[in-house]
Amino acid sequence: MSGATGRVFVARLAGTKVFDPLGDQVGRVRDVVVMLRAHGAPRAVGLVVEVPGRKRVFLPLTRVTSIAPGQVISTGLLNMRRFEQRPMETLVVGELLDRVVDLRDGSGKAIIEDIGLEQTRNRDWEITKISFRRQDAPPGALGLRRRGETWVGDVNEARSLSRSGAEQSAKTLLASYEELKPADLADVMHDLDDTRRLEVANALDDERLADVLEELPEDDQVGILSRLDSDRAADVLEAMQPDDAADLLHELPEARVAELLELMEPEEAEDVRRLLSYDEKTAGGLMTTEPVIVTPETSIATGLARIRRADLPPALASMIFVVRPPVETPTGRFIGVVHFQRMLREPPHGSVGGIIDTDIEPVGPHASLSEIARILATYNLLAIPVVDTERHLLGAVSIDDVLDHMLPEDWRGADDASDTADTESEVTRG
Repeated sequence: MSGATGRVFVARLAGTKVFDPLGDQVGRVRDVVVMLRAHGAPRAVGLVVEVPGRKRVFLPLTRVTSIAPGQVISTGLLNMRRFEQRPMETLVVGELLDRVVDLRDGSGKAIIEDIGLEQTRNRDWEITKISFRRQDAPPGALGLRRRGETWVGDVNEARSLSRSGAEQSAKTLLASYEELKPADLADVMHDLDDTRRLEVANALDDERLADVLEELPEDDQVGILSRLDSDRAADVLEAMQPDDAADLLHELPEARVAELLELMEPEEAEDVRRLLSYDEKTAGGLMTTEPVIVTPETSIATGLARIRRADLPPALASMIFVVRPPVETPTGRFIGVVHFQRMLREPPHGSVGGIIDTDIEPVGPHASLSEIARILATYNLLAIPVVDTERHLLGAVSIDDVLDHMLPEDWRGADDASDTADTESEVTRG
């Protein structure tokens, strides 16, 4: 392998940019795929590379021409089929780093902090070194190493790298994906097995987990929330958008729903209860109860500041909703909307009451999914207000909520239809 370093440590390799021979970036390294063998050193067979479109593909090490600090050079031939881990394969970052192993000399247990790969004479890549951190030692052990000490040893110092009762923590996996957006991290978690997915969920804080849950397929959402401690599950639901929380609770047994609602803060629970009272595929079931709502006297500068909130979805940031007090849903009488672009063209000291669009007709809470979709498409809207019979604003339905319910149930995990067309060649791992 021309230009390759003598030894490559995987923790440092994760996140490295991958380039084709012309110097164009094709992706980033996310993991290394190895085969654990009964006899001989474990063999690395390829890299998991994240390419544009948040897709992770398999790059055989036979297609890698150089590994150097800060870059990996490939032949430029990538199989664009989504990576799927096979039963005999192990992911170094996802499964080995932070794993607790028994030391072969009987001196106790150690934590794997890094894995060192080297290329053999026949051009295979093997695990030859492990960076250990001592976890403990058995009573009366005479070993020289103490708890917390680190060292780089041969791979055979570990009794076995195979999965055992002592599981890997999720810290290293999350560290390698720290910069990912919630949708990207959701893709990563979707590909993990149930046990690892729950470990990662437990390692995330409530806000981050809530954001990720909103992007996961329904089965994954239910699987995670069902196995969380009840108090933690209630905290995560509070951090979710009310409509997403309601959608998730719709899939749980009634007793579990009642328990979680009781544990939530009363105000948060009330919004979710209101949404649960509507059919899932109606405006009432789809809407969020927390769009940007103001009174006519609000200044344009304040309106613009309100839509700058980092946690506000782009579709809901496209307009603000103008009502008579109170501004908490259900509000006073709904007046109209003010579009983001219109606010940009007006003096910031002016009031939103002078630029209200009253032509957009709201829908009732029982409007069907197809009716909402037609209105959004006809008037090129990203969101639509939902009102009751007395025109009190109940919430707003955004286009992303509509798409979530109109697309096939497995759309989050499905490969693009173009995957097969993009495949340059089928690669056999071995």
